[in-house]
Amino acid sequence: MKGRIHSLESFGTVDGPGIRYVVFVQGCPMRCAYCHNPDTWEMNAGTEMEPSEIIENYERNKPFYKDGGITVTGGEPLMQIDFLLELFTLAHEKGIHTCLDTSGIAYKPNGNPEWLAKMDKLCAVTDLVMLDIKHIDPEKHMELVKQPNDGILAFAEYLDKMHVDLWIRHVVVPGITDDPVYLKKLGYFIGGLSNLKALDVLPYHTMGKVKYEKLGIEYRLKDVPEMDKNRVPELKGYILDGIRERRAELNK
Repeated sequence: MKGRIHSLESFGTVDGPGIRYVVFVQGCPMRCAYCHNPDTWEMNAGTEMEPSEIIENYERNKPFYKDGGITVTGGEPLMQIDFLLELFTLAHEKGIHTCLDTSGIAYKPNGNPEWLAKMDKLCAVTDLVMLDIKHIDPEKHMELVKQPNDGILAFAEYLDKMHVDLWIRHVVVPGITDDPVYLKKLGYFIGGLSNLKALDVLPYHTMGKVKYEKLGIEYRLKDVPEMDKNRVPELKGYILDGIRERRAELNK
């Protein structure tokens, strides 16, 4: 089994707990307006690698990763579920912590039974999922990333049922994903997940803009300023308010 790999990072510090060996896979069906890796969209590009090669790379620098592990991100890792399942199975056999950084877009609750069976097996060898929820509102989500969000929200609930630890990531973009009403709704939704372990609220930046120019792709947010980092605690507070409200209801 070979996977299509975009790139590898040997010293990741923002991709899960501890220091991580980060695998960026190639291919993604999402078209997030603020994506900073548009070069990972193409499904048939990248370098082919076997899971054993990645494990070997990790093992060479194993002392660096004593509090970390392997994170697979993208692109969208779940578009290569066979490769991912083999990699995480090998990692677990060696006691390596596994983290999946995903948009959840590949998950369809009533989709292909064979794929869903593989997803069940993947959960058994996945220690942590970092799930990006782009927007809680279905219409605004479609405008932002060109894909629906119903399967993504169902994926979060599925992970809860499968008892897989979950970190939620949400990028706050001025005038697009920073509305207090929707932030509180997002919090209310994730507040119902018993597997929620962390919440990362990330300020929108324009560092990926130059890639669009090089690739000849229109950057849809070219007139949107970067998010003021000083606003992040306030915006995160709205999400936390929603979490507290949902949990108060559940504890009645």
